[in-house]
Amino acid sequence: MSLSRREMLIKSSAALAGGSLLHYAGKAEAKETVRDLNSKNDPPWKRSALEPGTNYKPVITPNGSTLDYRIVDGVKVFHLIAEPVRHEFLSGLEANCWGYNGQVHGPTIEAVEGDRVRIYVTNKLPAPTTVHWHGALLPNGMDGVGGLSQSLIQPGETFKYEWTFAQHGTLMYHPHHDSMTQLGMGLMGMLIVHPRNRSATPAADRDFALLLSEWFIRPGTERPDPNVMEDFNVLTINARSFPGTSPLIAQRGDRVRIRIGNLSAMSHHPIHLHGHKFQVVETDGGRIPAGARWPEATVTVSPGQMRTIEFVADNPGDWALHCHMTHHMMNQMGHGIPNMIGMDPKGLDERVQSLLPGYMTMGHNGMGGHGQHINMGHMDVPKNSVPMISTQGPRDYMSMGGMATLLKVRDKIEDYDKDPGWFKNPEGTEAKRAGADEMKLDGIV
Repeated sequence: MSLSRREMLIKSSAALAGGSLLHYAGKAEAKETVRDLNSKNDPPWKRSALEPGTNYKPVITPNGSTLDYRIVDGVKVFHLIAEPVRHEFLSGLEANCWGYNGQVHGPTIEAVEGDRVRIYVTNKLPAPTTVHWHGALLPNGMDGVGGLSQSLIQPGETFKYEWTFAQHGTLMYHPHHDSMTQLGMGLMGMLIVHPRNRSATPAADRDFALLLSEWFIRPGTERPDPNVMEDFNVLTINARSFPGTSPLIAQRGDRVRIRIGNLSAMSHHPIHLHGHKFQVVETDGGRIPAGARWPEATVTVSPGQMRTIEFVADNPGDWALHCHMTHHMMNQMGHGIPNMIGMDPKGLDERVQSLLPGYMTMGHNGMGGHGQHINMGHMDVPKNSVPMISTQGPRDYMSMGGMATLLKVRDKIEDYDKDPGWFKNPEGTEAKRAGADEMKLDGIV
C-alpha cells in the first residue's frame, strides 16, 4: 500500500515523539482509535503513540490544573472558556474575578514542539476579548491582538486558533484587548511546550509552573480594581497568596525545574530561593547555552517575561521562595497609615479608648505584630479581608505573606501529592536563645 505525504509525516512525528513506529491505516481507522483513546482516563503521557507529542513528563501547577485535550485527525484540540469566576486568594479573602474554565488563573496548556494544536475560545464574559499566545511563534492571524490581527471575540462567540508549534519553552496566554482590565481581573495562564527531542533539555524530576500576578482589592470589597496603577495589595503565585499557596515538594537529590512567568500589571519581581543556588536556563527566547549561565539565588522577572531556573534539591528543609520586593511579601495593606515607627505610645491607648473603645496603637514597633493580633482575635478587620502579615508557623509567628511559597525538601518522599508537614531541624542545627554561660565563654558581655 502506498503512503501519502501526510501519512508519512504522521509516521515520522510519532517515531520522534514516542520512539516507536506509528501504525496508521487511513482516516477512518485513526478516528475510531481516537474515540477509544479519549474514552479512557489515562493522563496524556501514558496514552498511545497514536497521539502526537505524548513523550513528555507533565509540569506541576501548584494550586492549578492542566487543560485536557482531544486528538482529532492528528491535531490536539483544546477548549478555553473565558468566564466570571468566584476565586479564593487565601482563607478569608475571595473576589469576583474573570478566569478560564472555572478557575483563576486559567489551566496550564501543554504541548510538544511540532504538535499541531487547535484551541477553541468561548467568550462567556460581559465584554469582548481575545487570546494572545505570549511568546509563541505562529502565523500573524493567530497572534490574538484584537483589531490588529483578528476581530474581537464578542460575548457568546467562539473563535478557533490553530497552528503548529515550531519551538519549545515556557510561554503564557492572556487577552490582548482591554488588557489593563482583563489581566487585572485574572485572565491569564501558562503555556508549556516540551522539546520534541528529549535530549534537548535534561530530564527534571520535579517541573513546576508558577505565574506571578498582582491585584488591588480594597478591604471589605469583593472585586479587583484593575484601574489601580500602584500600591497593589494582593500579590500572588498561581493566583494564591501565602499562606494559601501550596508548597513545592521535592526529595533530596531531585533535579528541580521552576518555570516562572510574570503577568503583573506594573511590577518586576526578584524571586529569591532560600537554601539553594540555581542557574537560569531559559528565557522568553528559549534555552540558554550551558556556557552562558552562572549561579544565582535570585532571578528578576519583569512584566511579560518568563524565566526558568534549575537546581538539585540537595538541602533538606522548609525553604522560602518569594519575591524580594518587601511590600510584595505582605497581604492587604493600608497605604494611608501614618508612620508610627519609634513612637512612645505610653498613655495614648487609654485616652483614645474613651472616644473609641477597643482602640489599640499599632505600628510603633513595625508591622510584624499586626497580623498576629488579628489572628489572635484582638483586632477586628473588615469583612472579606486578610491581615497584612501571615500566619502562625511551626516555631513562631511568620511575618511573611503575599507572593511567597515554600520549597519542602526531604530525604525521602513517600507521596509527592501530600504535604510532608513541617521540617524538624536536626539537633544542633537550629538557632536558639543564647545562655549567659556560653555568651561569657565566647567573650560576649
